[in-house]
Amino acid sequence: MKILKSVSGIRKALAEEIKAGKTIGFIPTMGALHMGHMSLIQKSVKENDITVTSVFVNPTQFNQKEDLDKYPRNLKADAKLLKQFGCDYIFAPGVAQIYPKKIDTTVKLDIDHLTQSMEGPNRPGHFVGVVQVVKRLLDILEPNKLYMGQKDFQQFSIIDYMLKKLKMKTKLRVCPIIREEDGLAMSSRNVRLAKKHRPLCTVIYKTLIFTKENLGKKTTKYLEKKAMERLAERPFNPEYFEIVDGKTMEKIKNPDNHKLIVACTAVWAGKVRLIDNMILKGKV
Repeated sequence: MKILKSVSGIRKALAEEIKAGKTIGFIPTMGALHMGHMSLIQKSVKENDITVTSVFVNPTQFNQKEDLDKYPRNLKADAKLLKQFGCDYIFAPGVAQIYPKKIDTTVKLDIDHLTQSMEGPNRPGHFVGVVQVVKRLLDILEPNKLYMGQKDFQQFSIIDYMLKKLKMKTKLRVCPIIREEDGLAMSSRNVRLAKKHRPLCTVIYKTLIFTKENLGKKTTKYLEKKAMERLAERPFNPEYFEIVDGKTMEKIKNPDNHKLIVACTAVWAGKVRLIDNMILKGKV
């Protein structure tokens, strides 16, 4: 496994692989890797000749500098894990490599219709930053397949829209959420949870299960209200719980009119913000 930090270095290395007729799978990350990320690595290793992982904490998708500064960084530990799971290349660039002054990396793409709900209103500009960095990484690496996790449902839906709208050659592969034994979705943020809060976080998964079991039996308005009530018990503070169409991100009223339905939520557990979702109907 090789760790490369420059655009020229990674492009040169991958050019040789492509010349040899090899396919490339790519997993974009911000580091602080866990088994959820490794499930993406395993999928890519299985489906491609070469697997590339980027480790880059993208400043353009953070709303608060404090959150950016607090984001855990440990390339040595990440590299050890990636090597163990068969990754071939780590692309670990600095900000100047991704956003050089001489290149305009902004993406001309209207995503407003996909950001009216959930993460959009709560994190203004976040998805513009996500689109910007993913597009930039894809332009640099030119992979055959892009692997993203279901946990960031709205995020991968927007990236899928970008790929299709801009007619990019890379194909998106979405992998299921990997959960802890008690149901909590694996996340880099979990390590920041207070010890007294961690066991209580099962309420998020239980609430999603309750919602899935009652879809069609109760109105979506009732289910959303009930979920917010359950998630508002101390020490939790829910930002939202929305049942939406999995393609348009629009809130739904009649489940019969939609093929893909997902429940998405964001909950503060003390000072840590957790997101999760569950597909209630259909499949990605």
